[in-house]
Amino acid sequence: MLFGTRLVVILFSVMFIVSDIFAAGSYEWPQWRGANRDGLSKETGLLKQWPSGSPVQVWKISDLGVGYSGFSAVKGKMFTMGDLDGGCHLIALDEFTGKKLWSTKIGETGQYGGYEGPRGTPTVDGNCVYALNQHGDLVCVDSAVGREIWRKSLTKDFGGRIPSWGYAESPLVDGDKVIVTPGGGQGAIVALNKKTGDKIWQTKDFTDPAHYSSMIIENVLGQRQVIQFTPASVVGVSVSDGKVLWRGDRPGKVAVVPTPIYADNQVFVCSAYGVGCNAFKIVKEGTSFKAEQLYANKNMVNHHGGVILLNGYLYGHCDGKGWVCQDFKTGEIAWVNKGVGKGAISYADGHFYIRSETGDGPVALIEANPREYVEKGRFSQPDRSNKKSWTHPVILNGKLYIRDQGILLCYDIKQK
Repeated sequence: MLFGTRLVVILFSVMFIVSDIFAAGSYEWPQWRGANRDGLSKETGLLKQWPSGSPVQVWKISDLGVGYSGFSAVKGKMFTMGDLDGGCHLIALDEFTGKKLWSTKIGETGQYGGYEGPRGTPTVDGNCVYALNQHGDLVCVDSAVGREIWRKSLTKDFGGRIPSWGYAESPLVDGDKVIVTPGGGQGAIVALNKKTGDKIWQTKDFTDPAHYSSMIIENVLGQRQVIQFTPASVVGVSVSDGKVLWRGDRPGKVAVVPTPIYADNQVFVCSAYGVGCNAFKIVKEGTSFKAEQLYANKNMVNHHGGVILLNGYLYGHCDGKGWVCQDFKTGEIAWVNKGVGKGAISYADGHFYIRSETGDGPVALIEANPREYVEKGRFSQPDRSNKKSWTHPVILNGKLYIRDQGILLCYDIKQK
């Protein structure tokens, strides 16, 4: 009887431990910029002020290889890419320890424009991971063991032309489709069957070259569509058949990178090299859509650190100004602050996490405050590489993740 009682106690203890682990891993970050591709985490209960020095570092790994790939995380597993000896690899990690679970070669190593390694973020959907490397190799891999299911080449199979700094897009999955941007004369955007890789449609009436932006997907005035940003255009394309629904002229220079932002029938895009930002209102007349420009200015000249929309205000870094808060509807600046210098941004629980790309890579916690810049702590990234730290920070399950080339640092930012 005593043995039976002890067994019950042990079983209940194990159940509580398991439930705690799953509670700790209850949030997911399945793709580039999170669940909705907007840089917004739904995390709560995080530190409102960082301790002197830095939050507690939980673990560090240093074998992710060369590159700028971000990472996704689902069901306790994290996925990223890196150039390792012998090729460009898709890598799976344990979320709680950083232990490498598997590594699958998806292509060759290589550099474009002087920068080595993959740039995009893998996308997780069900039991599959979709990854696109710098050369345009697109693969679907079993998330459990890393077994390749299918592969395509954006250049060989869809007529794409590799942009100057290599492909940097993160694949988009919607329903039965995975959608990417090979660019070029056969059609700028292509949708494939996510299970087989077979082509469903390609936008033959839209043939802009590919640059470095990743698409978003939205229901706009009753029509589900992907919104993409190229060096010449911002465009809405029907998810069902690839028909171009609307297009706005918006020439960029050198490199167009930031992900478009959509809310309330308004699309916001921005890029660097002195171009700035534009907002378009999407209107519908009968069955036809069109894009009407609302404003164009240089209040947000964002290179590639990203811009986040929260409660009617845009937050991001502007070349030549610093960190900027900008009114989404009007385009007017609310505040400017130098902060940590040029870098990337993510959001969780009332705060932005901003990370500098240069020097000792300072990371800061700032209030999501449209009235003023209020910093709540900062620390310098240890183990800095000699390259730009371009990978965006991720907040997931009470942890902050910072990648710098082969190094990934995990910090505990949960309130105790």
